[in-house]
Amino acid sequence: MTSHDRIGVAVVGYGLAGQTFHAPLIAATPGLTLTAVVSSRPEAVHADLSDVEILPDLDTAFAREDIRLMVVATPDALHAEQSIAALKAGKSVVVDKPFAATLTDAEAVAAVAAQAPGVLSVFQNRRWDADFLTLRRLIDQGELGEIAVFESHYDRFRPTVTDRWKDQRDGGVWADLGPHLIDQAVQLFGTPIGVYADLQAQRQGATAIDYAHVLLRYDRLRVILNAGHLAAESSLRYVVHGTGGSFVKHGLDAQEGQSKAGLRPGDAKWGIDPSPGVLTKQVGDETIRTTPTPERGDYPAFYAAMRDAILGKGPPPVTADQALTVMRIIDAGRRSAAERREIAL
Repeated sequence: MTSHDRIGVAVVGYGLAGQTFHAPLIAATPGLTLTAVVSSRPEAVHADLSDVEILPDLDTAFAREDIRLMVVATPDALHAEQSIAALKAGKSVVVDKPFAATLTDAEAVAAVAAQAPGVLSVFQNRRWDADFLTLRRLIDQGELGEIAVFESHYDRFRPTVTDRWKDQRDGGVWADLGPHLIDQAVQLFGTPIGVYADLQAQRQGATAIDYAHVLLRYDRLRVILNAGHLAAESSLRYVVHGTGGSFVKHGLDAQEGQSKAGLRPGDAKWGIDPSPGVLTKQVGDETIRTTPTPERGDYPAFYAAMRDAILGKGPPPVTADQALTVMRIIDAGRRSAAERREIAL
């Protein structure tokens, strides 16, 4: 790879997303150079990244010819405004999920991206979770037959409401964790026919949604998505039933926790699933349970694909159309809960 092919990257914001996901993955991707971070907390950035330049604002980053990719890792309400500004400045953009605070905002970003020279993608990293890759392989190989029920959980036990912006965000847990659950389902099964959602603020003092139970209706298939903050037993991840068998998985993908613990892509344990799922089949009167060999989690694949897209060697890892589909389902879920009815797509 020539020096001309190397892509300078600026991360905008250095909270959980920038620190745990984007900066380590960019640093681990050949052809990308983490050039700068736009942040008001230089001491936090330099504690992790002593050699990275701190920029005071977006305009400074836009003026830099050595920065070709901007990663928007700021609170949801800023995603659309900052992404549009970066695209208009001629930069490629990765925006963290959710794509934007509203469907209208997301559509506005996509419209600008369609006319801009840069590449736009949304960071749907959980397409590269170890357990999702394993499940996708089992479905592709026909191990589960025709899927009848797909149940996907992202539950936590956080009974106390905090003053952090995520506990106050418009859309709550549905806007925060819903994009992960929705994107995985759509990747497997396409766009549903309709959406029925039960969204609620359950915790004492909660003003934002902290419980989401959502049904995506397909022809015969039913997809159930669940996320909440009052699950002391929160390990259940997938329950999948098909005509050929069932797959049950506990435990969340390890890559986020590994990054927080200081591991980096390329380490021997990176992406290894510590709690593989169980495949159950019924053969005559005999129940057979096996543990399929898990795939390895691969978050670095996102930025490798983004690099190639910027260089004109492939599509973005997550296209604007795919990200808009997720946003339409988020929007439909909020309307469904408000109107207490299924919303057709």
